[in-house]
Amino acid sequence: MPSLKEIRARIASVASTEKITSAMKMVAAAKLKKSEGLTTSFLPYKNKLSEALANYLGSLEEAVSIPLMEKREAKKVTLIAFSSTNGLCGVYNSNIFKLFRNTYDEYAQRVGADHITVHIFGKKLNDYAKKCGIPVAQFHKSLADELTYDLTSAFSDQMVERFLNHETDKVVMVYNHFKNAGVQTPTCETVLPLEPTVMEAGKSFDYIVEPNKEEFINLLVPKVIRTKFYAIMLDTFTAEHAARMTAMHIASDNANTLLQELKRQYNRARQDVITNELIDIVGGAEALSK
Repeated sequence: MPSLKEIRARIASVASTEKITSAMKMVAAAKLKKSEGLTTSFLPYKNKLSEALANYLGSLEEAVSIPLMEKREAKKVTLIAFSSTNGLCGVYNSNIFKLFRNTYDEYAQRVGADHITVHIFGKKLNDYAKKCGIPVAQFHKSLADELTYDLTSAFSDQMVERFLNHETDKVVMVYNHFKNAGVQTPTCETVLPLEPTVMEAGKSFDYIVEPNKEEFINLLVPKVIRTKFYAIMLDTFTAEHAARMTAMHIASDNANTLLQELKRQYNRARQDVITNELIDIVGGAEALSK
């Protein structure tokens, strides 16, 4: 059995760890609340914009040329994937590693590895890609703490320009979807070419637009794509904070459980020491009395 000194040292170490994990849990919870609030307030705008585009397209009687919705054979693919920069977030990164590798391998078989352009957000996935020998065209530092619509729009416009210039035929995003604080779902979603929301059956709209239909649509579609990019980035970073909060909550609970066990072990060891001392005292007293 470990000595009392060793048990006390372990108790102090575990208590210190529990304080750290509890603090990290509170920080992650604060970031989650902020990120979830941004997501909740932005999604209605994003959904209404997509709905407006779908309704307008559904109201047209004639075909309209929309380059960003052009479906063509995917000979060149752009893969955008997200991970965290820091660890201690449970299976958040390992789930993305698996989905990212499967998605990359799938497209590599279809179009060849030379025709896949990889963009990565987050140091953990960038390190994993290097380990697997997957070339990364552009590594972006994590934007989790400084994500803004302007930054996202600039990146979105870059992808739109590549698509319009036929530098890529398909843009796919791999990320963790935030379902709730305890569940983050690895998701693979195609963002270009854009597939608008289908208009509800039975609805009829009559729009008047200026200067003309094609110009109006081709101004609206990039806006829809920007909102989609921003919504996905908000989603994955919300999922990261949720995963870290959950992981730190579990770690704190485990530390508390271990502390209770160590304290019981310490009390038993201390009781054994006292009992042995009493036995020695009694034995000595009996020897002296004889």
